[in-house]
Amino acid sequence: MFRFENPHYLYLLFVLAILVVLHYLSIYRQKQNIKKFGDPDLVKQLLIDVSKVRPEIKFWLVLCALASFIIALARPQYGTRVETAERQGIECIIALDVSNSMLAEDVKPNRLSKAKMLISSMVDNMKDDKVGLIVFAGQAFTQLPITSDYVSAKMFLETIDPSMISVQGTDVAEALKLASKSFTQQGNVSRAIFVITDGEDNEGMAVEAAKDAASMGMNVYMLGVGNPNGAPIPIPDTDRYIIDDEGNTVMSKLNEEMCKEIAKAGNGSYIYVDNSSSAHDKLQAQIDKLSKSTLESHVYSEFDEQYQGFIILGLLLLLFDILIIERVNHLLNFSRFFKK
Repeated sequence: MFRFENPHYLYLLFVLAILVVLHYLSIYRQKQNIKKFGDPDLVKQLLIDVSKVRPEIKFWLVLCALASFIIALARPQYGTRVETAERQGIECIIALDVSNSMLAEDVKPNRLSKAKMLISSMVDNMKDDKVGLIVFAGQAFTQLPITSDYVSAKMFLETIDPSMISVQGTDVAEALKLASKSFTQQGNVSRAIFVITDGEDNEGMAVEAAKDAASMGMNVYMLGVGNPNGAPIPIPDTDRYIIDDEGNTVMSKLNEEMCKEIAKAGNGSYIYVDNSSSAHDKLQAQIDKLSKSTLESHVYSEFDEQYQGFIILGLLLLLFDILIIERVNHLLNFSRFFKK
């Protein structure tokens, strides 16, 4: 595993990019000033000892040397020893509905955004647990395999939107089947599946899939987001709503009865998600009820420093910069390089 001990120093590389821009602006202004002075070709003949190539080479040598020193400051390291760490926690898979109906705004800012905020808060409260992400609509896909890397979990969560899955629908059964296969092979671990959806199951078979998951020792929790009275579905980047074949506005309604039925079959519970924070509190209470088991994680415990190579590289580049003089040296005309 490769990492930087002080990655914030890498932001200094943006300063080098600014130096490159300023360098070429300076060259441009210099050319403009020469044109004001006289004919550029004549000026070139008068400045026979002035090299055009060498200052450019020296600039890039210094720039690359500075880049090497910046990377050295960030302290690149390579993991050399792996240890197995044991922690007390649970394994959970979060299946998030990304169908178009999740864009309805009966929950602010909309159903999908509210669900993502709930998941983010859930991950923030995790300590020694493992989490995986699944997205589903008419099909289900793994967004993030089960992991204890909470930073990656939140990063992948931010990228989720309905355009990820072209096949529309809400196949809860497919999401449950995929979630059941997404846990680790470790035994004696509490496993939970959290399905966040508006409950419009257009495909069926979800109750049977929940029963299958429960028979394998998993608990299925359903989080219903939306309003049972329904809400129109906005078309992204427009001020219009989705309509049916007859021109009527499609109203997406939260199917609480279906969610409750699935949760009961999955030996879990149903949680209603609205604009309040009650869903977060109820969700955390359900997670706390699950028995913590010993989880194994492979972590790097020793890292070798790699910054020395970058320091040596930077010093060598500076040495080459010192050896190259900007003006043409006629004593070295035997080399094509020194003639330029």
